[in-house]
Amino acid sequence: MIKILGRPNSVNVQKVMWCAAELGLDVERADIGGAFGGTDTDAFRKMNPNGTIPVLIDEDFTLWESNAIVRYLCAAYGAAPWVLPNTKTHGLADQWMDWYQTTLHPPMTTLFWQLIRTPSDQVEPAKITAAIDAGAKRWAILDQHLATSRFILGDHLSMADIPLGCAAYRWHSMNFTRPDLPNLRRWWEELADRPAYKANVMLPIT
Repeated sequence: MIKILGRPNSVNVQKVMWCAAELGLDVERADIGGAFGGTDTDAFRKMNPNGTIPVLIDEDFTLWESNAIVRYLCAAYGAAPWVLPNTKTHGLADQWMDWYQTTLHPPMTTLFWQLIRTPSDQVEPAKITAAIDAGAKRWAILDQHLATSRFILGDHLSMADIPLGCAAYRWHSMNFTRPDLPNLRRWWEELADRPAYKANVMLPIT
């Protein structure tokens, strides 16, 4: 059985658990990280020297980095449309997954920490305003793309939707005023109807 080490409220763990559920995989998850601790032990650092979650254990194979785990699960256990048909389509999936990590993730992280994790008397409104503005500009890029595409790679959900789909829940659920991006909202609402997304992503943001 595949084992995932990581707490359920981590957006990176949510990527992996949602992907596994969409693939119909039987996965065992262990509470590690955050309030649960466990990432500083010698045993954990041997698996992941960064001390971060999630970590995948698949028999004698260990893998860290959430996007890498999503790619691995799709390649090892998926069927179409999770196994992409050619290198060009795979390149497009990588493009959007990496774009999330390098371009959209930073303002989303600022919003999360300022709105969720920072004590109210230490919140910096200027940081929130700047992160909303930066996030909106980046989400608008995806909104434009989704004007002509049901999902990120076309008519079917794929691994390209996983990282951005997890972030979209937080963008639409945290308490701030956001611009209406109709194509983004339509895509996110379709994700929100999926049982695997509801069970693994639409959790309390803590």
